[in-house]
Amino acid sequence: MDGESRNATVPWEHAMLSPVDRLRSDRADSPTPGLVEGTEPGAVQRSAIFYHAQSYEDLTAEAENEAQRAPEPDRPEGHNEDGIDALVGEKSGERRLNNDPSSESSTKEEDVSSEAWRSHKKHVFVLSEAGKPIYTRYGTEEALSSTMGVMMALVSFVEAEKNIIRSIHADGCKVVFLTKSPLVLVGVSKTGQSDKELLRELQYIYYQIVSLLTLTQLNHIFQHKQNYDLRRLLAGSEYLTDNLLRRLERDPGLLLSAVTCLPLASSARDVVSSSLQAAKAKNLVFSILLAGDRLVTLVRKKDQFLHHIDLHLVFNLVGSSSSFREGEGWTPICLPKFNTAGFFHAHISYLEPASELCLILVSTDREDFFNMSDCKQRFMERLSKRSAYQAMKEALKCPSYSVEQVGIPELRHFLYKSKSSGLYTSPEFPEVYQSDEEQERLMGLYQDLHSCLHHPTRPLRYFYRCSETENLLARLTSGFELYLCFSPLATKALAVSAVDKLLKWIRKEEDRFFILSPLTY
Repeated sequence: MDGESRNATVPWEHAMLSPVDRLRSDRADSPTPGLVEGTEPGAVQRSAIFYHAQSYEDLTAEAENEAQRAPEPDRPEGHNEDGIDALVGEKSGERRLNNDPSSESSTKEEDVSSEAWRSHKKHVFVLSEAGKPIYTRYGTEEALSSTMGVMMALVSFVEAEKNIIRSIHADGCKVVFLTKSPLVLVGVSKTGQSDKELLRELQYIYYQIVSLLTLTQLNHIFQHKQNYDLRRLLAGSEYLTDNLLRRLERDPGLLLSAVTCLPLASSARDVVSSSLQAAKAKNLVFSILLAGDRLVTLVRKKDQFLHHIDLHLVFNLVGSSSSFREGEGWTPICLPKFNTAGFFHAHISYLEPASELCLILVSTDREDFFNMSDCKQRFMERLSKRSAYQAMKEALKCPSYSVEQVGIPELRHFLYKSKSSGLYTSPEFPEVYQSDEEQERLMGLYQDLHSCLHHPTRPLRYFYRCSETENLLARLTSGFELYLCFSPLATKALAVSAVDKLLKWIRKEEDRFFILSPLTY
């Protein structure tokens, strides 16, 4: 079966992004909260970028049973330790971007019986179905081997009764279990997050591990040796999981199942996209240009779509290490929502040594390094002759915007997601939320609102909450998802009226904030 026929059968009821012929072509002149998907501000006008999913699609869908989409990446043979070694290299000893190495080391060396270890608000554990420890966020796996053994005993005891343990609630603490054979993931939280939110985070950790090894290799390993110590293969890659957990706490994109773009004039973005489109090769599947944690553009092979989770894993890989700045990198990577069975190979390089612009070229051929390097050179030669390159550099000097530009009184911050494009936009944090603690607190409030809108049995469309520090409004329609944060002086009437005003402003600026006309090869 070819790629076209497979994509034509993607179930719309599961909120997967529709091919272009099913997207609505009409766009509303005056946006209102009742907009349907495909006409909201930020909706794509041509072909789509992502296989876009609702926030909790991954909690029920079994990626392992999905039909594989051509072209197929390289399938690993045996344990293929060379593949994981090529990915993690010697990064276990290098300095990570945005991390404090001494702080990271101290958390790993914490005494698991100490009060400091117990005081962490959230722990994450990964173990095999044989009870072998694989990963812990704090402390060492060796010191927690008996604790993980107890966790596995709980899972096995409940399974013996032909049931599944999902969570334990006790004394303000939640213990959430996710079994993804051959792995078991456990989250222990005092944050007040819902079970669904914690499961979403565990899903991301699971996909991070699969992206390093492939599910085929994981199954092969444990089928031959159930008590295999997977840390032998993952040694040196722990920083990727650590950094992903930090992103889950701070990055709205992982909460919204969406990606944000670098604000850029549509004319400049179109030139960059067409330059990438022209620099194509036979085995090139995705060309992705990033600006720090923001997407500049993405060009894909026709009939091949990228899932937002896979793109978040690419963001995490690039943002977790400084080694890619040293030259042209070539690394195997599994995109688990595209195909859990094999590796793609990614050419990763920065356009300039001191620039935040990073180009990722994803190929199906492990011997394609020089072809991908040539693609980059052709892209740079074409781009350097155009003013769009300078426009990108100028945009990087101010990669966000202030909420004051919206012109809504008492509005402090917001998150807006277009459902059909899988993209979101939000302003920079205002002065009141400049500290890490305040930003994490605000993200916690957004998570609470998100849980209410996406409650499994009692989902809401509107939600308004008042507190001493801020007032919040959440709104969900078939076309968009919106979260607004106001000062405590704002009234409910002001907050409700702000929705229409904000949508009109986003509509006016959508050419800068969203990729409205993505290109294909």
